[in-house]
Amino acid sequence: MANQNYDVLIVGSGHSGGMAAGVLTQKGLRCLMLNAGPVVDFERDRKFKAAHELPYRGFGNPNAHLDHVYQANEFNANTWVSEKEAPYSYPPGAPYNWVRVRLVGGRSLFWARQSFRLSDYEFKAADHDGAGDNWPISHDDLAPYYSRVERQFRVTGRKEGLPQFPDGDFVSVADGSESECQKRITAEARKMEIPVSRMRAALGEGGLASSVNLSIPGALATGKLDVVQNAVVREITVDKDTGRASGVIFLDRHTRREMRARARVVVLAAGTLESTRLLLNSNIANSSGLVGRYLIDQQYGCTVIAAMPEARDGKANPALIGGGLFIPRFRNLDTKSKRNFRGGYAIPMSTGSTPDAKYFPEYGAALQKKLDSYAGACVQGGIYGEVLPRYENHVRINKEQKDAWGIPTLHIEARYGENERNLCRDAADTMEELYKAAGLEILVKSDKVNPPGYSIHELGTCRMGDDPKKSVLNKFNQSHDIKNLFVVDGSAFVTGGWQNPTMTILALSMRASEYLADELKKGNL
Repeated sequence: MANQNYDVLIVGSGHSGGMAAGVLTQKGLRCLMLNAGPVVDFERDRKFKAAHELPYRGFGNPNAHLDHVYQANEFNANTWVSEKEAPYSYPPGAPYNWVRVRLVGGRSLFWARQSFRLSDYEFKAADHDGAGDNWPISHDDLAPYYSRVERQFRVTGRKEGLPQFPDGDFVSVADGSESECQKRITAEARKMEIPVSRMRAALGEGGLASSVNLSIPGALATGKLDVVQNAVVREITVDKDTGRASGVIFLDRHTRREMRARARVVVLAAGTLESTRLLLNSNIANSSGLVGRYLIDQQYGCTVIAAMPEARDGKANPALIGGGLFIPRFRNLDTKSKRNFRGGYAIPMSTGSTPDAKYFPEYGAALQKKLDSYAGACVQGGIYGEVLPRYENHVRINKEQKDAWGIPTLHIEARYGENERNLCRDAADTMEELYKAAGLEILVKSDKVNPPGYSIHELGTCRMGDDPKKSVLNKFNQSHDIKNLFVVDGSAFVTGGWQNPTMTILALSMRASEYLADELKKGNL
């Protein structure tokens, strides 16, 4: 890195940073990527142990400082960012779950691979039902990039021709035969004019669809990418004479030694909240006053579980029950489908499951008898629910709290409102009605949702737009204030919809990176 002249400095190595590196190096640009953690070495770092060999028998260390990481357990606790080293704050009674991974590849290493496009019901939400503002782009603008990403990540799915569920450039359709339970639910859903499809997912390569195996290797192969591990970025530097970004100041994660890196262009791809924290700590790119505002995600947690009577007591078999269903958004698409909330939700559904023991008010032998009776005989549905963008949902710097490297932390204020509560009630009622119509026995119905952040889909704190007074970035993810500064992660979202945002983040990063390369070539940056 020393004495190197870089064209582009990329902060972050997850999906958005990896995509940026892949595109920019293929365009012939010399890139430096900084990541706050190390490269994963499975052969060196991974060990297989039985639960009884662990100090807490797999239940986890109560002092592990991972209060808001529901995925964390004693097997993988060292994977997640310690909230002792990197704390954050929120108001009493309004928790926010911020899940972070400081490894090269970031959270792309743990992505569930659900692969959806946003539709114009999200891109042009204000025109449809007022669930936020319009993006400065439409689905047609992003469609060519979606297609390229889908081919690269090998997305599989079933084409439906639904405007709210745009078809992709799928590599295959994994349908197979349907169980009787699937057929019955699908038939009843159609009577209710509810569309039923299948999950759309990235196959990736070798069971992994992350930046470390699909984007970064190609960038490294060009010889034009350098990656610095364990580089905790503190601040973006700005040239006093030109007002342009000149690079960053970062600290070695272990030694705390301060270093600088310079480049002609700076690209932030550290994840929505880390990129926003960096901008706020640098006190730049915020003439609109909107950096950190309009924090959104998706709401999870609403659950309805039902049993198929014919499959109980050991009678479950693949012909009778099994397989998944996916109901894309069907509310608020037109006057007929409008409800007492704005936006929409999707319902992922699995059949052939066994309910968790916590749902039965029994103990010991009586509990085991219940579990045996319902084993493999249940249907479980949840939601991916839209969260409205609100100015008051925001993050700001907490000057009273610093992380282990002396960098001020974030204070996060995000709450769900009546719109989200009404949406969840509708989803729970709809699932209950559907299951009963299909002849199923309702075991659990809950319209409660998990705290904000639980979906790990934080978005929107550097929203894009055409008006610099009402947005942070332009339609190419470029800062309105600093022309050689780009933010290519989920920060740019104007609305979040119900969809997992990964495909959109990847497509936006690809589009922004190609625009960046062209602007550099023209001498505009």
